[in-house]
Amino acid sequence: MNEPIESTIPSLPEAGFVVIFGGSGDLAKRKLLPALARLRTEGLLPKEFAILSVGRSPLTDETFRSRAGRASQAILENLHYCQADYTPEGARVVDARMKEIAAERGLPLNALFYLSVPPDTFQPIIASLSEAGLVKEHCNGRGWSRVIIEKPFGRDLASARKLNADILPHLTEHQIYRIDHYLGKEGVQNLLVFRFANPIFEPIWSARHIDNIQITAAETLGVEGRGGYYETAGVLRDMIQNHLMQVLCLTCMEPPASLSPDDVRNEKVKVLKALRPLVLSGEDSDVVRGQYGPGRVEEQEVPGYRDEPDVPETSTTETFAALRCHIDNFRWAGVPIYLRSGKRMGHKGTQITINFKEGAKILFNALPGVVPPRNRIIFHIQPEEGILLELGTKRPGQSIRIERTAMDFAYREAFEHDSPEAYERLLLDAWRGDATLFVRSDEAELSWKYLQPVIEKWSTTSGKSKIPLYPAGTDGPEAAEGLLARDGREWVDFVQST
Repeated sequence: MNEPIESTIPSLPEAGFVVIFGGSGDLAKRKLLPALARLRTEGLLPKEFAILSVGRSPLTDETFRSRAGRASQAILENLHYCQADYTPEGARVVDARMKEIAAERGLPLNALFYLSVPPDTFQPIIASLSEAGLVKEHCNGRGWSRVIIEKPFGRDLASARKLNADILPHLTEHQIYRIDHYLGKEGVQNLLVFRFANPIFEPIWSARHIDNIQITAAETLGVEGRGGYYETAGVLRDMIQNHLMQVLCLTCMEPPASLSPDDVRNEKVKVLKALRPLVLSGEDSDVVRGQYGPGRVEEQEVPGYRDEPDVPETSTTETFAALRCHIDNFRWAGVPIYLRSGKRMGHKGTQITINFKEGAKILFNALPGVVPPRNRIIFHIQPEEGILLELGTKRPGQSIRIERTAMDFAYREAFEHDSPEAYERLLLDAWRGDATLFVRSDEAELSWKYLQPVIEKWSTTSGKSKIPLYPAGTDGPEAAEGLLARDGREWVDFVQST
């Protein structure tokens, strides 16, 4: 059994409300309510609290509870429903319902508002809450108020800036929690612990020792009936702008002065500011895209993207993208960071691979016919969290044969408890007022700014003219291999913890 050197048990959040706009929708039923139920079961929620689902359907509390599902049984008595629209009048209806429940249950009017709704309703809801006085903290008998905004936060730089401009008059930055569920994953959080709690690694975490970094998020699934949505997004917006850019920042940021939210996020912003602009064309292009065609995945024949429902036959939307990034600062000068993400690929999972440089041509490295494998550290984010440290060791026998050996740490084997779901951690943090794992306004805008030239190029007439196809069940278009081959490198295969 692993005994922690130091245990930091989070304090219980204050009593109050979780108000979910879109609380009768799919995300709430599959993720949010079950996450709150598990937190309640684990004793991490206050003794008294209420969850108020806000929607346009005429439901009673009892009807809503009956639809919540078995995974939410632990919080059924805390569930309430309120029929309201997304106008100031609707916000006043929500206010009255909250006060009614508060009086019945003896609750303070602390409120965590969760916007599990389409992006075009973010601003109207926040403006309505503001006009009705629901987000003005410590006023008229109210306590604190915070607002969680689901992704996507904008669809390009202009829309992200406009959304910030629209909501900041109504909320202070410390009240806004832009959620990226990747940051709640245990493997992502362990990246910071690995780097900054283990002093043997920090001295080698730089261009002096690291040759390249690869971050891969691969899916075997297609668009799964969401062709209409995906046509407006593509993998660049859906995965890279938020999830992979955040992982890049955590992998490459400098040690923060403290673990306070702003100190951590300040270092992530410095990484985004240091990113070199991407080369978009020519032999040195830093970007590759592709779209999956028909193929075979997990022993089954699957259709191509253009054969999916609600996808036009002439679609040029990318379902795969790969980028070669450079951070122009002292630590990372000359180290390429390769990002790739795609649907209908040959494997499923997210991993970060740290590839170290070759050793000097002396001793074993200088022996004829002996090519020691390079050292690598591989962080598995999903589906199973783990860390592999790959070393060269001698194969038993009379001759010198050096082979790659993995020191494998798997969460499910090392610890008795399963890793919490990402939404558990993020909901608890937001309820407690800890914004460390949430995206700040300048982070969101800088990430969009970096990728805006790619978005613009791919949306032009010439950019739409053609898109490389790759067979479903493969690792993407051939150009993705060429992106690394030009540098004398290759993608690291996905290797899962055992």
